[in-house]
Amino acid sequence: MAEATLNDALFPVKEYPANFVYNSETDKIDVKENTGYKFIVREDTEEVLSCMTNEYRLIDNKTIYNTAKPIMKDVGAKLTEVQTFSGGAKTSWKWILPDVQVDLGDGDLINPEVTLRNSYNGQWGLHILGGAFRMVCSNGMVIGVVISRKNYKHSIYNISLDDIAPSINDTITATAGIFNKELPVLKNTPVKEEHIVELIQMIPGNQMEQFTQYLMAHKPKNYWNLLNSATWIATHSMSRRNEATHKLEQQIYPKITRWAGVKSVAKA
Repeated sequence: MAEATLNDALFPVKEYPANFVYNSETDKIDVKENTGYKFIVREDTEEVLSCMTNEYRLIDNKTIYNTAKPIMKDVGAKLTEVQTFSGGAKTSWKWILPDVQVDLGDGDLINPEVTLRNSYNGQWGLHILGGAFRMVCSNGMVIGVVISRKNYKHSIYNISLDDIAPSINDTITATAGIFNKELPVLKNTPVKEEHIVELIQMIPGNQMEQFTQYLMAHKPKNYWNLLNSATWIATHSMSRRNEATHKLEQQIYPKITRWAGVKSVAKA
């Protein structure tokens, strides 16, 4: 991970056909018209960031940032963090909405955040996250409350990548609305023991021991605490490659807000 300036993340990239293959029989490099692969190269350093299949769709950081910039400006969001990973192969931007704030008690003031992530090596899709997050690992792992998550695969068949502005707008609207109307209820509503048990039953079996240990060390007193516990196991302990992780993430917030008696303002 590297602290970066905005310009550090907006370097030019280009695709080059991977027309060279190793022939083990002749111990030579053969030229082929189409291998089905291409190189993603940053043009400022000529460094190869990845070798992807021809079905990979390149969406460069500059396009993403230029789409997000006017939207963030309109809502008063401030760009507070730019991170790059793996020599620029992965990039993360974080905006905070300073005019929206929730007091969770004991001086714990939080603002809604919108995080955009992109990669040139296929390890991340184009991610648009809304919530409140903390970086915990040098590889970009975050923990926190995920309110809205939109993931777009870098695929030439993915027409959602044609216009990402509506998704950014939807994420901001949902996140700000939830911070104003829903999180205070979660903070002020004592958690019921039966809901702690029900949440434990939602956790995959291979994560059960770790989750119960976390609950013992961070016994939830209200539904905000319970939400943090559930988000921790989903974002920090469970594998991002498993379908069960994403399924749990989709269930966490609606389930806990319903337990707390919140009338949700979030979109289904």
